[in-house]
Amino acid sequence: MQNDNTPRVLLAAGGTGGHLFPAYALAEELGRRNYVVDLATDMRGDRYGTGFPAREIHKIPSATLTSKSPVAIARTLWTLCRGTSKAVKLLGEIRPSVVIGFGGYPTFPPLIAAKLRRIKAVLHEQNAVLGRANRLLAARVDAVATSFERVKFLDGALTKKARFTGNPVRKVVIDCAARSYRTPDATKTVQLLVFGGSQGARLFSDTLPPSLQKLPLDLKQRLKVVQQAREEDLERVRNAYDVCGIQAEVAPFFTNLPEIMANSQLIVARAGASTIAELTVLGRPSILVPLPHALDNDQLQNAAQLAESGGAWCIEQAELTPERLARELQHLIGTPSLLLDAARAAKAQGKPDAVTRLADLVGELVG
Repeated sequence: MQNDNTPRVLLAAGGTGGHLFPAYALAEELGRRNYVVDLATDMRGDRYGTGFPAREIHKIPSATLTSKSPVAIARTLWTLCRGTSKAVKLLGEIRPSVVIGFGGYPTFPPLIAAKLRRIKAVLHEQNAVLGRANRLLAARVDAVATSFERVKFLDGALTKKARFTGNPVRKVVIDCAARSYRTPDATKTVQLLVFGGSQGARLFSDTLPPSLQKLPLDLKQRLKVVQQAREEDLERVRNAYDVCGIQAEVAPFFTNLPEIMANSQLIVARAGASTIAELTVLGRPSILVPLPHALDNDQLQNAAQLAESGGAWCIEQAELTPERLARELQHLIGTPSLLLDAARAAKAQGKPDAVTRLADLVGELVG
């Protein structure tokens, strides 16, 4: 039962899975600790709103700076000002003890409002690079929680605010992490999972079928592909695998993705922060293809750190030819010890207690 003494926390996260998934995990943990949790998000967050474990979801106007033109800058600043005004009013109504932001410009209004209201605030950075919005906000918060031990641009006076917590993953991921990795052998099916968001799905739809077509017949007969593809690409990708004689399940979205990851021997994916967190908690080997042309090259930094640990192989998109990928897949699947070593190395990097660490930090500020 809630009363006036029940701690209240406001989470602020944009509408992408990379920001919302760790916020979701923290909301679950804070709920277990009997906190009252609200979520502030931008309009994109509506598609995730149904099921988010919060008392209430508040829509706060926000905008991302996408152009240096004076008109675009003015429009973005105006939207952020409107969002900040609404966030200031919201904080006065719900009176949270702490505001936790999960990065991106949608967290800007709630965290600036927290500063104006003199409410304690935490930033959580999911990537190995401190994002541009977070760089603007870092000096104005009480702590910066990080997912990697080394975070680019988190330096100088900001290092005193840094707390390495890891990137929280949802309970379903923790549950699936109890499954041991099954090393592929010559008598069993090898499951290859391929996913990567909207842009990754198109890239992999173009690259994976011709790559797998080049594999030896005996390997193609043992292979089972589970692949994410855009709606408009589904038919051609399915047809390509039929022609290759490869068993494949192709869909635009998988609701049970953590379970599929846990059952896979090898994963080909982008290198978003949530993907890295889930791969390492599950302990699954992967070929990572970072999203190119990002402002801060955050996915390349994420992939590079996991590859350095031995838990993954990083191939930049410009180098991802069907010939190159076919060679890599044949070599890795044909050398099970490499996959097992990578699975163990990835698992060693995982932080299944990240949500506990982050919730403890929130508790310190509340207390």
